[in-house]
Amino acid sequence: MLSPGFAVRERKIGDQELVILKAAENTNEAFITIDQDHRVLFFNKAAERIFGYPREKVIGQDLSVIMAPTCSRDHRRAVERYVQTRIPVRIGHDTELTATRKNGETFPANISFSVSEIGERIYFTGIVRDLTETKALQERVLQSERLAALGKVVAEISHEIKNPLIAIGGFARQLLKEAEDEKVRRKLSIILNEAQRLENLLNDLRDFYSTKKLKIESMDINDLLNEIYLLFKDDCGKRNIEFSFQKDRDRVLVNGDRGKLKQVFVNIVKNAMEALEGGGSISIDSRVEAGKVEISISDNGCGIPKDQQEKVFSPFFSTKEDGSGLGLSISKRIIEDHKGSSFKLESKENKGTRFTVTVPTSGT
Repeated sequence: MLSPGFAVRERKIGDQELVILKAAENTNEAFITIDQDHRVLFFNKAAERIFGYPREKVIGQDLSVIMAPTCSRDHRRAVERYVQTRIPVRIGHDTELTATRKNGETFPANISFSVSEIGERIYFTGIVRDLTETKALQERVLQSERLAALGKVVAEISHEIKNPLIAIGGFARQLLKEAEDEKVRRKLSIILNEAQRLENLLNDLRDFYSTKKLKIESMDINDLLNEIYLLFKDDCGKRNIEFSFQKDRDRVLVNGDRGKLKQVFVNIVKNAMEALEGGGSISIDSRVEAGKVEISISDNGCGIPKDQQEKVFSPFFSTKEDGSGLGLSISKRIIEDHKGSSFKLESKENKGTRFTVTVPTSGT
């Protein structure tokens, strides 16, 4: 960085310049200054944070220590060209590019260059802004706009399909009650099951493309979890599944959409039950820590293969033949729409799966 060492070597710094240096040191953008020999002289706190290099490993070194070899060669040629011609090719212009952190992670960045001449020496300063959050926000806005547009189409299609679908299911159900021939009953059952599956798919599509705002209210999350426990307790018993609910506090208040949160927990428990065809155990645990409640739903089923764990939250990805592939994607979005909340998956093949939902508390 333009450090005290740099200031002493070049000349005495005045009060006004010291103010500017301190401002550059504490800004959110990375300030990096090099001399005409490509030697790093100034590397502020933001540069350390953004690029991941400690300044003591960078200052006084060639700029190539924080750049990919190809980028370093191009940059060195540009510096040499300016020193020889004084023609500013990139000086004074903003450029968007892909930068690389010390750990190898790439990120979108905006960079602008300026040049200063002090005596016979030339200094180049790059101001780098990490655009990761900006790009993510832009993508969320675009995604929201796409969902809104697709939501209108899905709503229209669902309306047109659902009415005849209800009629088909209703007639199949009525005929099933009256039919005595076993072959006819089996065929009617297939019709009824497929009609129900299609209706479930339409409901999932409607939920996935819905842009309705959450109905936030103060609610007792443990009361909701107890409701989920009672809802599935008997069914789990019939399937030889041990089902438990444990909590460290009787009452935990959060600000949330009760209906949407119930949808998430119901979906997770159903998935766990489907993973335990031959019996097993499912547990719901609620723990409060550091202003948040952590709800874990675990099973000791077959687990999710490692290469599929990143995909399970992707729309339309399913490990089940009759699954829509939207349940977990919808659940993740619901949780992330609750400010300060998170949704995490942990799974090991042949050992089980744990979904953890974390929500800020609003009081206990």
